[in-house]
Amino acid sequence: MTTSLDFESPVRLKAVAAANLPTVTPALEELYRGFEKELLIPLWTEIGDLMPVHPRSKAVPHRWRWDALRALAARAGELVPVGRGGERRAIALANPGLAGRPFATPTLWAAIQYLMPGENAPEHRHTQHAFRFVLEGEGVWTVVGGDPVAMRRGDFLPQAGWNWHAHHNATTQPMAWIDGLDIPLQYITEAQFFEFGRDEISDGERTTPERSRAERLWGHPGLAPVAQAVKPTRPGSPLLAYRWENTDRALSDQLALEREGYPGTVEPGHAAVRYTDPATGGDVLPTIRVELHRIARNAETRPARETGSSVYAVFDGSGTVTVGEQTWSVSRGDLFVVPSWQPFSAKSQAGATDSDSGALDLFRFSDSPVFEALKLNRSSTEASPAASTQASTQASTQASTQASTQASTEASTADEARAKGDAQ
Repeated sequence: MTTSLDFESPVRLKAVAAANLPTVTPALEELYRGFEKELLIPLWTEIGDLMPVHPRSKAVPHRWRWDALRALAARAGELVPVGRGGERRAIALANPGLAGRPFATPTLWAAIQYLMPGENAPEHRHTQHAFRFVLEGEGVWTVVGGDPVAMRRGDFLPQAGWNWHAHHNATTQPMAWIDGLDIPLQYITEAQFFEFGRDEISDGERTTPERSRAERLWGHPGLAPVAQAVKPTRPGSPLLAYRWENTDRALSDQLALEREGYPGTVEPGHAAVRYTDPATGGDVLPTIRVELHRIARNAETRPARETGSSVYAVFDGSGTVTVGEQTWSVSRGDLFVVPSWQPFSAKSQAGATDSDSGALDLFRFSDSPVFEALKLNRSSTEASPAASTQASTQASTQASTQASTQASTEASTADEARAKGDAQ
């Protein structure tokens, strides 16, 4: 058989003797060699891998300790300059299941970015959608489209793709934060673009206003500007900073309402908010969903799984989290990954000594908007361990009571029968 290839075929097929597969014969082997030469792969040899009965992510559950990450980022601050070439002093989480790629999950990038006192990260733009979330410190201003935006602990700062942005540290202290982007998604879809901007931002952009122009326009709850000139022209939230004091208040109010007997929490002791685009009410970024979860002390979330992946950061407090078969103790700053369809649950052990709120606060970002847009989203929530134990105990008690009642009834019936026999 001739071949249209002038190079060695990367396709390799092996005839295997197994149920529901063709009988291994010399003719079958010859057929497979023909497939290889013409770059063809029969479905019957691949269906188990291509169409599994449920998602089998290459990513694996993993946790990164903040103390170790912070120390390495600080050392990088001493050794690695910020400037053209590397662009940012950003250190990405590499999931151990993804062959050494700088990807936290197959669709999500997470990194620590570190800026030394007085440093400037040069301007650039990219199609990748991004955000910054501040775990500690303040003093850096990110400049998006010429608008300086303050970054402080607990602040969430989204930035949709293809917006010019730079950073400058206006203080005498270094600062670290979390970067989240959809780099892996755009990488595998081969859709990414990148462009260098100015090497230096202007003096006007190097100012340090308390509120950015975006906040002055879009940062008023339930209110949107009417002026056509400020309407968003690209996807993504026009509000460039979601301040921690508002997030904290929203979560505290949910738990307070629960204590007063009103609805508002996801489940007992579990408050959650989603960051939304004030112009549309949808997700802040086209490909990334972002939430903050607060779990009251001793509360435990029900195990839940969903298609798509998530990255979590412990903003405050401590507790234990379970992802698949892995269980870890976590504390402030730790990050961990929840791959597609792996069950996740968390139990809060936070208190006044390790949490400003007295609860376990978890920052979460996921690729849910992508799965929802493609109609591939699916989720499942299990009963909590406490509920399962309670249900089991209740069922056991009911069974025991029923058996005792039945035995008592049978004994009473037997006694009546004997009494009737004696009377006769």
